[in-house]
Amino acid sequence: MLKSVKQSVALYRDNVARLNPQKGSKVVVAMSGGVDSSVVAGLLAKQDYDLSAVFMRNWDTRDESGTDQGCEWKKDWADVQKVCKVLDIPCRLVDLSREYWTRVFEPSLHTWETGGTPNPDIWCNKEVKFGALVQRLTSPDTWLATGHYARKGWSSPPSLLSHLVSSAQTPIRPKLLRPLDRHKDQTFYLSSISEESLARSIFPIAHLNKPEVRKLAHEWGLPTAERDESMGICFVGQKRRFDDFLAKYIPPNPGPIVELATGRVIGTHNGLWSFTIGQNARVKGMPEKMFVCEKDIEKNTLYVVPGSNHPTLYKSGLVVRDWRWIWSDSPPPEIDTPSGFRARLQYRHRMMDVACTVHRGDNDAELRIDFDDPQHAVAPGQVAVIWSDDWCLGCGIIDKAT
Repeated sequence: MLKSVKQSVALYRDNVARLNPQKGSKVVVAMSGGVDSSVVAGLLAKQDYDLSAVFMRNWDTRDESGTDQGCEWKKDWADVQKVCKVLDIPCRLVDLSREYWTRVFEPSLHTWETGGTPNPDIWCNKEVKFGALVQRLTSPDTWLATGHYARKGWSSPPSLLSHLVSSAQTPIRPKLLRPLDRHKDQTFYLSSISEESLARSIFPIAHLNKPEVRKLAHEWGLPTAERDESMGICFVGQKRRFDDFLAKYIPPNPGPIVELATGRVIGTHNGLWSFTIGQNARVKGMPEKMFVCEKDIEKNTLYVVPGSNHPTLYKSGLVVRDWRWIWSDSPPPEIDTPSGFRARLQYRHRMMDVACTVHRGDNDAELRIDFDDPQHAVAPGQVAVIWSDDWCLGCGIIDKAT
């Protein structure tokens, strides 16, 4: 019996080893021009891989102005080339702007137009980086490395002693896990990744924090060591007002701003798309700040309440549509029980995850989620993500708050 157990352990370890890049494996680093992906390239350059880098051009400024004058992607691409020269690895540019436009930007525009608050960065990871880019890789055995702060693990057999089932016969599946540095945790943005893409992905800085990443960049003489953090939606950037940007694509649609308690019209908005739930509505002439609590799409009306902590801004739960489990065929069985599935949830990146109970909705792609404690400013169109401890299980789009 002991020999059989040792054989099962050996088989399991061999399988796990095959689920990671081996000597000579083809590995492509998705580089953005930032310090995180630069250090990823530096770490992998020290391994015996068939290593190369790729820079994704996702947004074409010519779609807006007819010119590339002052385009940020050119500086990013130049920095990627400088880093790759220092590390002596080949790099190439891949233009995915068409895929980004059709798979990410246009659906986001539709959500804004219909009064929702989308999260394009999550869908960019699903549709572009871990979608279109993976499809462009030269072979199905190529690994994709990114600078995300996230970990990947593998599910193991429940017990190697149980019926002496060898690991060769037991499915070993990838798990998206929170990283060491919770302050930089990016599993929220990776929550829509498919199991197939996750299986071929690696996150080499999962064990590091940001100061350690910058320290390595300095030690290796990488030109991106002091680059600022990349913030904001990629196609808007940091220098433009969000409303001004969207106004180029969505025509004005003026409507009333109404005080919820009195029904009194206290102002006018230029389009529901320029506001989100919980936002300061910036209504002039009021004795205190008014905050958005509701949008009536049919009446094109924005409802507001006084104060950022008004009771109306707190909700006890939500309904999520278009739900995607990373393990698409293995949802937690507890979601179909009366007591539900106990989980942790985020609906914004920069928020602490909160305790909740998850039930299946009216169909397989709908979930009902009840918070343990009421939550502030839940906006339809945002993405809800759930975890079991540190294990990210999937995401969906908030249809309504309850």
